Amino acid sequence: MSLNDSQTVVTVVAALAILAGLAGVVVPGLPALPLCWGGVLVWAIFGGAGPGGWAVFAAATLVAVGGIVVKYLWPGRNLKRTGVPTSSLLAGGALGLVGFFVIPVIGLLLGFVAGVWAAERLRLGSNRLAWPSTVQALKAAGLSMLVEFLAGLTIGALWVGGLLLT
Repeated sequence: MSLNDSQTVVTVVAALAILAGLAGVVVPGLPALPLCWGGVLVWAIFGGAGPGGWAVFAAATLVAVGGIVVKYLWPGRNLKRTGVPTSSLLAGGALGLVGFFVIPVIGLLLGFVAGVWAAERLRLGSNRLAWPSTVQALKAAGLSMLVEFLAGLTIGALWVGGLLLT
């Protein structure tokens, strides 16, 4: 295999890792930002990109770390302000994971909603009070996914820019 062939393989592997990371935003079990970041790392190490590749990797690292921090802090602050406890989110996450395997893909959302609603219903003692908390949890989950997806897209864009410049 020639140097160009190996660089092509590395580029394809990096692209697949980034795409898998973007899919990981909605697929449980796929670590979205670590996959995107890992794709850039593989490209920087084995892709023959030189110093430019390492600059892209450094920028991707900053975006990945920033995305992970913001993904948890921003929605969490909103939930804390509205009074939805972590235990309700954990119940939603657990039921969402079960739902994903019972009813592929859509079961994740259905399970999350059912889990948060049930936990809030138990905590608050009323359907009328449980539903607004469930809606707030859904908004927070959506915001978290949006932040993670945008960070992954930014990492992908940095990588594509690095490909074009090196």
